Amino acid sequence: MLVRHKLILRFMLLVVAIQLCLTAFVYYYSARARNERFYHRLDTRARQTASLLIHRLNLDPQVLRQFRKQDLLTMHNGRISIYDARGRQLFHIQQDSLPVPIRDREHLGEITRERQARFRVGLIETLGMMTRHRGQTYYVFMAGRDYYGGREFETLRLILIVGNLGALVLIALAGWLFAVQSLRPLARMVTEVEGIEATRLSRRVAEGNGRDEIAQLAITFNRVLGRLEQSFESQKNFLAHASHELRTPLANLLVTLETCAAYDATLPEARRSVHSAIEETQSIIELTNGLLALAKAEDSSFSRTQVALDECVVQAIAACSAKYPGRNIRLEVGSWPEAAEDLFAVRGNAQLLTTAVLNLLDNACKYSVADVQVTLGYASPEQLHLTVADRGIGMAAPDVLRVREPLYRADNGRATPGYGLGLAITDAIVRLHGGQLRIESALDQGTSITLELPAAV
Repeated sequence: MLVRHKLILRFMLLVVAIQLCLTAFVYYYSARARNERFYHRLDTRARQTASLLIHRLNLDPQVLRQFRKQDLLTMHNGRISIYDARGRQLFHIQQDSLPVPIRDREHLGEITRERQARFRVGLIETLGMMTRHRGQTYYVFMAGRDYYGGREFETLRLILIVGNLGALVLIALAGWLFAVQSLRPLARMVTEVEGIEATRLSRRVAEGNGRDEIAQLAITFNRVLGRLEQSFESQKNFLAHASHELRTPLANLLVTLETCAAYDATLPEARRSVHSAIEETQSIIELTNGLLALAKAEDSSFSRTQVALDECVVQAIAACSAKYPGRNIRLEVGSWPEAAEDLFAVRGNAQLLTTAVLNLLDNACKYSVADVQVTLGYASPEQLHLTVADRGIGMAAPDVLRVREPLYRADNGRATPGYGLGLAITDAIVRLHGGQLRIESALDQGTSITLELPAAV
């Protein structure tokens, strides 16, 4: 079901429920008011009849015979009955058209001087009361049909039915207008989004007043678009750099093999060509492995276990020392919280974390001939930090901002063999582990890179 239809349905159900509650309230209290009004009329007529027939005329049969029905009965289907304390009927008069049975004696026991009997048989409503005269107890019953009150109540009922049906139509129309007006910004947003294509990611959705929920949705969507545009741009640059980096060694390999096939006539010349082809092939393999490592580093589906970060650092130092023999790599362990049970423990993948640290050490050793300083410690009880600092060639400020991009290399480091994938891989691994990478560098002064990770709890 469309959201528009859901809004219309919910709006109608809510307003109709309120309308029905109001109708029930009006109907109930109107019926109660009619009932009280008519019984008050019956009570007044019963007291007047008791005062006249019992207290003044003593129920004298000769006098009572002189009364006509229209003198005493002034209501539709009216009836007057008087009984003594033993339930004997002393007086009775009714209109000939009275259509219901008389059940006065069934209610004699309910009547006291303080309490009256009220009951209804069909459309005839009856009130019974007690009065005393000269030590005798009498029961007076006054009955009648509230003809005009009933007609008024029927009119009210018809008004409520017709009014509710008409209100239902108006509610449906109001619900439709409400849904259309409420969803109009979303419809406009959908139209704007449909116009955004892969080649037009720079377009943005109108953010309205910038305060309500729809504006917040537009702002969030624009942020997603910004990140998507940045990701597309990074992917575009990555593909451009990757194709360029792969094209050069592949072209060199092809030229070497063609030269060997066409011109190398002696074994030494052929060996030199084969050796050159092997070097180019190794370069291609290293670049391909780096690209695969970057793709793996960006895969968040790996399993996470508790890892000792200090062991990963020691393994990375050992591997880097073997690659750069004679290079001095100093490890310094900082302070740690007294309450820590497993020192330097993080949640993640040991192989990926070792690769991240090894990339930092490899860069430090590659671009610096001086000692490399490694510091491992706690920034807080909840956060670990690992700093790798060198005194090498450093980087300029613009290069520091872009050095995390895949295949990007600073201008002063292009003469050194490499492909610009190490920091990109490390940054991806650190972000997958919920951490961040901070880089500080200055030209000809060295570089300090700090890896921050949440400690395992």
